[in-house]
Amino acid sequence: MATSSPIIHVDPARSISRVDPRIYSGFTEHMGRCIYGGIYEPENPNSLADPNTGFRKDVLSVLKELNIPIFRYPGGNFVSSYRWQATDGIGPKHLRPRRPELAWLTEESNQFGTDEFMQFCKAMNAEPYICLNMGTGTLEDALAWLEYCFLINSSANTYYANLRRQNGHPEPYKVKYWSLGNEVWGPWQVGQMESQDYAKKAFQWAKALKLLDPSIQLISCGETGYADWDRVTLKKLVTVVDYHSIHIYTVSEGNHAVNVIGPAAAEKALEITKSLIDLAKIEAGIDKQVTVCFDEWNVWDPVRAPGEKGAEEHYDLSDALAVASWLNVFVRKADIVKIACIAQSVNVISPIITSPKGLFKQTTFYPLKLFATLMQGTSLNVHVESPLYTGQTVPDWIEKLDKNTGGDEKLTKYIDVSAVLSDSKDEVRVAIVNRHATEGYTIPIRFGPAYDVLGEKVKVHEVWSADLKDNNGWDGERVQTVEKELPWSGEYSVKQHSFQCKSS
Repeated sequence: MATSSPIIHVDPARSISRVDPRIYSGFTEHMGRCIYGGIYEPENPNSLADPNTGFRKDVLSVLKELNIPIFRYPGGNFVSSYRWQATDGIGPKHLRPRRPELAWLTEESNQFGTDEFMQFCKAMNAEPYICLNMGTGTLEDALAWLEYCFLINSSANTYYANLRRQNGHPEPYKVKYWSLGNEVWGPWQVGQMESQDYAKKAFQWAKALKLLDPSIQLISCGETGYADWDRVTLKKLVTVVDYHSIHIYTVSEGNHAVNVIGPAAAEKALEITKSLIDLAKIEAGIDKQVTVCFDEWNVWDPVRAPGEKGAEEHYDLSDALAVASWLNVFVRKADIVKIACIAQSVNVISPIITSPKGLFKQTTFYPLKLFATLMQGTSLNVHVESPLYTGQTVPDWIEKLDKNTGGDEKLTKYIDVSAVLSDSKDEVRVAIVNRHATEGYTIPIRFGPAYDVLGEKVKVHEVWSADLKDNNGWDGERVQTVEKELPWSGEYSVKQHSFQCKSS
C-alpha cells in the first residue's frame, strides 16, 4: 500500500440533485451486430430467439439486469439516410426492401424497424427515444413518424395513425423523446450543416412537431458541449427544446492513465454546457428547464475497433475503470445531466458480446450494473484529497486546465468518487475508483455522525483483477463483481486499479 493516503469527506447535508435513473439508458443503432445478431436473430440456429418476436431471449435477460430505462433508436449516423416508413421500416416484412446504408457502407435489410423497436422496448419495460433523420429526411417525414407513434391522441383518424393500426398496433406507442438529428455538425454525416443553418432548420422542425403533439420532449443536436456549435444552437433553440445532446468518446491509446482520466473531459463539458444553457436562457428571457441528454458516451478506440467493421471492442479491466469514472461524472453532475445513453447496448462498443451459441458479459458490464442498481437517490457533495496524475491526457486540455486549477476542481485525481443518499435516507452509498495502476491506498472516509457508525456491517461490491489487461471472453470471465461484508472501521483499503461501491 502507498504511504500517502487520500481522504474522502461525504456530506449528507449537502445535496446536489436527485440522480435521474435515465442516466443509465441505452442505445440500439443499425450498426454492426447491435440489432441483427444482437438483440434480433429470428433464425438463430440454437433456438435462442423467441419464436414470436425474433428477440434473443438470453440477450434481453442480461440487458434487464442493467435496469435500462430508455433506448435510443435508430442512430447514430445510420439515421441520416434512414427511411422509416412504408415500405421500408414498417409493414409486412417480405415487402421491405434491402437498401444501401451510407453511414457504415453496408446493406440494410429493414427486417427490424419502428414496430419491432417498440416491441423490444415493451419487452424491456423501457421507454423509446427516436432520433429524426435531418440528413436525407424531410419535415414531412418527421411529422409522419410522430403521427405513427402519437403520444397523446389515441383516437386520431389520420393516415399514419390508421396505418399503425393496419399493421397490427391499435394503441399509440407514446414516444415522448425525439431528437432533432444526429451529429449534424460532423463531416462524416449525410446532410452535414453549419451551426446557423442547422439551428434555423431545427427551430422550424421543433415548432411543427410540437404543433402536432405539444407533449413531446425535444432534444437539440449538440456537439461536445464545449464547442461553438453548442453555443450557436442553444442560443437559437433554447426556447423550443427540452434537452441539449452531447457526444463524447474517450480512448486509451494503449495507456491506462489516459484511459481512466479521459472522462474528465465530460465533467468539464457538462459544466460548460450548463453555463451555455444559462446564457441562452438569460438572453431569451425564459425560465424553462433545459438539461443535458448525453446520448452517446463510452470508451471507444476506433483504431482497434473501426466503426465500418462493426466496432466490436473487447474491453479489459482498464476500460471497466474508465466506464466507472464516466458514471461517477454523471452522478456528480446530476443537476445538469438527466439522460445518458451508453453507446451501444449489444456487440457494438458494448457491455455484452454475442455469438449464435450464447453471450458473455464484458468487463464494463459490472460497473454499469452496480451503478444502475446502487447509485440511485440524491447525489451528495464529496470532497476528495488525492494524489494527482501529471502525465499525458486525451484531450490534452485536461492536463493544461489542471495546472491552473486548485482543490476540488482538479480533474486528474487518482481517487475518483461519487456518493448518493438513498431514497429512504437511511443509507449513504459511495462509488470509488482507484485509477492508479500500481498503488493501493487505505482511505479514511468521513460521513458525519448520523452515518459514520463504527462497527456496523457494510457491504462492498468490488471490481478488480490482478492484471489491468484482463478481459472476459468465451474462455471465461476474469473480471466480475465480488461482494463482501465487513465491520465499518472508518477507513477502507482500495486495491490498485480497482472499483468498489460501498453501501451500509
